[in-house]
Amino acid sequence: MQLRLLSLCFIILNFLEYIDSQQIPRGRRHRRMHPNVSQGCQGGCATCSDYNGCLTCKPQLFFALVRNGMKQIGVCRPSCPNGYFGIRSPEINKCTKCKADCETCFNKNFCTKCKSGFYKHNGKCLDTCPEGFENNHNMECVSVVHCVVGEWSAWGPCTKRGKTCDFKRGNETRVREILQYPSPRGTPCPPTSETRKCVVQRKKCQDRKRPKGNRDEIKKNKQRRKEGDAPRKQRQRKQERNQREGKRGEGKA
Repeated sequence: MQLRLLSLCFIILNFLEYIDSQQIPRGRRHRRMHPNVSQGCQGGCATCSDYNGCLTCKPQLFFALVRNGMKQIGVCRPSCPNGYFGIRSPEINKCTKCKADCETCFNKNFCTKCKSGFYKHNGKCLDTCPEGFENNHNMECVSVVHCVVGEWSAWGPCTKRGKTCDFKRGNETRVREILQYPSPRGTPCPPTSETRKCVVQRKKCQDRKRPKGNRDEIKKNKQRRKEGDAPRKQRQRKQERNQREGKRGEGKA
């Protein structure tokens, strides 16, 4: 009988304790379960800890773990820092670390910028560019470009020393344009002009008639030279005459 009374009392006490726990506000129960959680969070945190930083973030913000000295703390940001990419979900928006050789990435399998010493190719970071690709000086692998030239033009006229007459054997030339210049590792361009010997029927060059104005100018120049030479010739003849007369006088003496 006493044993039954003790069992009944134990059951009643447990029931009263359960009712009391249900009447405690939800926030108070949460603080009892997480004594380190602070309600006065800053920087976009929904919940936080004095030791661990942010525990959850406000809507639209990303949760990320960053190093603070010897430990990592949680932070909430509008976008993920370099080296991380964002993943949104109904439960939490979180930042996930990119691959070790990737500085910034769109997702786990697509890098948008590689770390120093790596070449970016199709979203991956490589030690060297694959075959058929080369570095574009921005540490990105781009396709090698080879030279492309157009068709040969028709052969030009047969010439010799810039003339097209007064010879029998000369040279003729043809050309072609460069349509695509090569990249540094591309195939270089071939010659864009070539010359070959040619034989034509010899014909004399026609003398060019000088304009009438030029002929008149030439006559005037000749006349000026003649007029300028007359006094000089007179002085020369006078000197010669004086010399002859001087020699005659010396002979008589």
